[in-house]
Amino acid sequence: MSNPRQRSIIKVFRKFSNSLGPDSLHFLEGILDEHDISDDDIESSIELLAKEYNKEDEATMKVKLDVLQRVYESLQDRGDHTQVEREIVDPESHLFFIDAYEMPRWVWSQERGTFERSSEKLSIPGTAESRVTSMRDRLNIIKQCVLRNEHFAPSTLPSRDRERLVTLKSTKQLLGRAGERFLLLGMLAHNKEGKVCLEDSDGRVELDFSKLDEPSEGFYTDGCFVLVEGEYTEEATLDVIAIGTPPCEPREVARSIYGHIDFLGKGATSLLEDKQHAIRIQEEMSDIHFFCLSDVWLDHVQTLPGLQKLFDNCVENEFVPKVIVLCGSFTSKSIAHGNARDIQRYQDNFDSLADLIASYPSMTRSTHFVFVPGPLDITVNSVLPYRPILSTFVTKLKARLPKVHFASNPCRIKFFNQEIVIFREDLMSKMLRHIVGVKPDVKSEDMKRYLVQTILDQGHLCPLSSHIQTTLSDFDHTLRLYPLPTTLILADKYDRYALTYTGCHVFNPGSFVGRNLSWSAYKPAEANSEECTLDLDTED
Repeated sequence: MSNPRQRSIIKVFRKFSNSLGPDSLHFLEGILDEHDISDDDIESSIELLAKEYNKEDEATMKVKLDVLQRVYESLQDRGDHTQVEREIVDPESHLFFIDAYEMPRWVWSQERGTFERSSEKLSIPGTAESRVTSMRDRLNIIKQCVLRNEHFAPSTLPSRDRERLVTLKSTKQLLGRAGERFLLLGMLAHNKEGKVCLEDSDGRVELDFSKLDEPSEGFYTDGCFVLVEGEYTEEATLDVIAIGTPPCEPREVARSIYGHIDFLGKGATSLLEDKQHAIRIQEEMSDIHFFCLSDVWLDHVQTLPGLQKLFDNCVENEFVPKVIVLCGSFTSKSIAHGNARDIQRYQDNFDSLADLIASYPSMTRSTHFVFVPGPLDITVNSVLPYRPILSTFVTKLKARLPKVHFASNPCRIKFFNQEIVIFREDLMSKMLRHIVGVKPDVKSEDMKRYLVQTILDQGHLCPLSSHIQTTLSDFDHTLRLYPLPTTLILADKYDRYALTYTGCHVFNPGSFVGRNLSWSAYKPAEANSEECTLDLDTED
C-alpha cells in the first residue's frame, strides 16, 4: 500500500502519462528526504523532475531510472532550481489566438469517467453518430458536475417536500411509479404535439407546469438542460414543482481534475503553473490591456473617424493595447448575394481600415488585431462555429499588418493561465425568442444576469435545440464552456454589461456605433473589464 508521499509522486508523473517502477519511486522518495521537502511542496518539486525527464530523447512512458538519475544530476549542477523560474518572461511567447477549427476534439467517456481525445478526422457535414455524441457529451459533462458539486442537494431547489428527494433519477425509472416524487436532469424539448417535455439518455417525459409557482433564476429555452423536481402521474406526465439550472462548477475545480488535458491544443499547464503565471501577471504586467469593440460598421460614416480618434488617444497617452479585438458585423446591412457593387464596397472598407491602422506605426508594430466575423459578414459557412472572414476581402490588411489574426466565431485567446472566449452573436434576442419559462417581472439588469447565468450553467455558448440553431456536430466542442474560461466576451447588440459569475468575468462591450462610441478595455492583471466611451465632436 503506497503512502501519501508516494501517491503524490505517482499522481504528478501520471499527469505526464508516465508510470513509475519501484526503483524509480524509491529514488524519488530519497530525493525528497535528502532535501527535506515538506508535504506541501512535494508536487511542485516532483513536477520539475517530471518535466525535465520528458524533455529527454530517451524518455519513455515507463520511467527509466538511469535517465531520471541523469536528469536529477543535471538539475543539481544548475544550482538552486527555485531561482531559475524567475527569469524575464516575454508576454508574446505566452499569447495564443485559437481558431475554433484548430481545437482538438475531446469527448466524454462513460466507461472511464473522463475525457478522451477523438482520433477521428473531423468533417463539416459530420455524422449521425457525432450529432448524438455532441448532445450526449453536453448532458454527461453537466451531470458529472452536478453529482460532484458539494453544495448540490435536494434542498438547493425550492420544494414543498424535499425529504424524499435523494438522488437523480432517469426517465426510465418513472414507469410504474405514479404518485412518487422524482428529481430529473434532462433537456427541455417539444414533442410532436408541441408540448414541453424533458429528455435524457433513456427517454422523455411530458412536463406539466400548472403547479409551478415560478422557476428559479435563469432562462429556460428549448434545448437547455435543467433539474426538474416533480410528481409522476397516472397520465405519464410529470407535475413540475420546481425547476432550476444545474450548478456551475468553478474553473479551479475543473482544472484540478482535468488540468492534464489540453483542451485548447496549446499545451496543458498545472495548477501550480497557473498560480505562478497569475502572480507574474499581477506583479509585472499591470499595464497590459486588451480592447474589445463590437459592431464595427465600416460602412458607417462615423466608424473610421471614431477609430482614428481612439488610436490618436492611445498614441498620445502612450496607452497602446497589447490586443484589439474587432467584432463584426463589419457592415450595417446584409450584402445581397451576387451584388458586385456591395461586395466591392465591403472590400474597399477593409482596405480603408488597413490604411488607417498602418498610419500608426507604434500600434502596427506592437498591437495584435483580431477580427471576429458577425452575423452579416461574408464567411464560408453560416453554421456555428463560423469560419473567418473570406481572405479575398482582407488581403490588404494581411499585407500591411504584421500582427493581424482573422479568427473564427467563436474564438479564444490564451494568455498565460487565462482563457478568454470571444463570441459574436445576438444571443439575448435569440434566447428570449425561444424561452420556455422565465421568472415574472424581470428587469433589464436581471435579464443580463439571467443570460450570463444560463450560458455558464449550461457550459455551452448556444444552449438551443439544433432545429433552432444549427451547429456543426463535429465541432460542437468548440462551443463548450468547460472548464469555465477566465473571461467570456459575449459581443451582442444588446445593452452593454459586465459582471462576474462563479469566478468567470463576462462582459458585452456594446456597439461601436453612433456619436457615443463604446467599447471595453480588459485588464488581464485584474481579470476585469472597464467600460469606455468615446464622444465624437459634432462637426465630425
